[in-house]
Amino acid sequence: MGKNLKLYYSIREVSEMVGVAESALRFWEKEIPTLSPKKTPTGVRQYTQDDIALVRLIHHLVKEQGLTVKAARARLKTSKHEVVTREEIVTRLKTVRAELMEIKSKLDELYLLPEE
Repeated sequence: MGKNLKLYYSIREVSEMVGVAESALRFWEKEIPTLSPKKTPTGVRQYTQDDIALVRLIHHLVKEQGLTVKAARARLKTSKHEVVTREEIVTRLKTVRAELMEIKSKLDELYLLPEE
């Protein structure tokens, strides 16, 4: 069994995964109706994988593209598929960039001749 089979995540776990303050997540819930994690009878938020995917999209729009929360809400409402596609592309490009930087670093180490 894989490690990612957990059904629900706490707000703290989601905050750490995405790199967003818990207060921002609560604010986004108020401003973006489609983000509505399940709550226990005591009010503890339980985020699903789908909720986390939406949080990542909101993060991409607000923190990386610089949109306001209101603009992000509108973008998700009118063109969610386009937002998902762009976010996936940006994520892949960041991964490729990190891999290339690692390769460059290793090549620099290999070809760096000691100075005498």
